[in-house]
Amino acid sequence: MHMTSTKPPRGDMSRLKDLLRHHELRVNKRMGQHFLVDRGILKSIIAAADVTREDTVIEIGPGTGSLTSELQCSAGEVIAVELDRRMVALLHDSFDASANVQIVEGDILTLPPAELLDLYSIRRTGRYKVVANLPYYITSPVLRHFLHTAVRPDLMVVMVQEEVGRAIMAQPGDMSLLSVSVQAFAHPNIVRRVSAGSFHPPPKVDSLVLRLEVLKSPPVPTQLVSAFLDFVAAGFHSPRKQLRNSFGHGLPLPREQIDDLLTRGGIDRHRRPETLTVEEWVRLWHTYCATASGEEQC
Repeated sequence: MHMTSTKPPRGDMSRLKDLLRHHELRVNKRMGQHFLVDRGILKSIIAAADVTREDTVIEIGPGTGSLTSELQCSAGEVIAVELDRRMVALLHDSFDASANVQIVEGDILTLPPAELLDLYSIRRTGRYKVVANLPYYITSPVLRHFLHTAVRPDLMVVMVQEEVGRAIMAQPGDMSLLSVSVQAFAHPNIVRRVSAGSFHPPPKVDSLVLRLEVLKSPPVPTQLVSAFLDFVAAGFHSPRKQLRNSFGHGLPLPREQIDDLLTRGGIDRHRRPETLTVEEWVRLWHTYCATASGEEQC
């Protein structure tokens, strides 16, 4: 993993401020806007995503288009989805002449990936990557949106809040619903740490760039993802307590059946939910689905 980036070059910051002034724009903090201005970090994001002319890339929250510009030079086509109408106007001004960049105004969480590709992809391969400096407040929903759907990306490279990134990367002993929900569908790796000073305006925390190698055949089929995650959420109902007690609050089962479920699933009933591996959660869920209590939900 690379070291934390320090302050961006003065020229990068000046260009951003000049661009905002030219378009008479101010940062919308309510929308979580923190613009990455260090071009060196932008290039490392592109490198981590292995972007080539064969790729269709979906970018989320392009803002002023600094990452979009780098993607434009590397990708076959870029579908940049921006919610802020003011930024959409700026992006059209910058990229309307670009044959390989499509600017889409909308909320990414209401646009299914399959629909987005069908409407805006010219290449029509059905394959794509996600590259984004994510607004912190939609990180988890965005990951679910792309990892838990039928048309998943081949790869995701995203900038996230450091604390969230560490939670995604957690190992048994510190697992959570978030780490299980990501690691059951992708192999995450830390690309680099990025200091708050690399953004304008600087956020209150540092960030991590994560590379998520999406599994081609995840252990849970798409139509059962919601049921699986509901089951895991029941296991984390009372974190730091024994799993049998947590399930006692999260599942509509008597204690005897919960103990039997854990035994048949090969899990010590005294273990805590944060100690289970993704493989153990999947095995336990399949065991639950094989019971009369779990058949209807699975």
